[in-house]
Amino acid sequence: MNKIKPMQRTASAKWQGDLKSGKGSVSTASGILSDTPYSFHSRFEQGQGTNPEELLAAAHAGCFTMALSSELGKAGFKADSLETKCTITLEQKDGGFAITSSHLELKARVPGASQEAFDKAANGAKAGCPVSKLYNTNITLDAKLES
Repeated sequence: MNKIKPMQRTASAKWQGDLKSGKGSVSTASGILSDTPYSFHSRFEQGQGTNPEELLAAAHAGCFTMALSSELGKAGFKADSLETKCTITLEQKDGGFAITSSHLELKARVPGASQEAFDKAANGAKAGCPVSKLYNTNITLDAKLES
């Protein structure tokens, strides 16, 4: 593979008010998120809007799934489907909050792949995806190869 130049992606956040009653929005340079609301309620309760952990879960699921596609390709396989759900756990810890785990759940259809080849590719993707490398937390994976 040709070496890809270093790249930068940007996003921004705005906030007004105090923690509990304030509100904010996040935007991405691509425009896919544009003044998307977030708040204490969307983060710590079930309010409308997004939150940092949901965005991290989307990033980890997306990164891992792309990395798995690459690992499978290196092993000579092409997936019919890869579906990944990521659950980020945020807990109160040491007087503050910490992301304590990122759990990936994968359902995959990969014609011709043995369980051994599939597991090797999935674990390689889990360890090798750039978002996995970013997290300083426990990352777990449940990978199911469907026929």
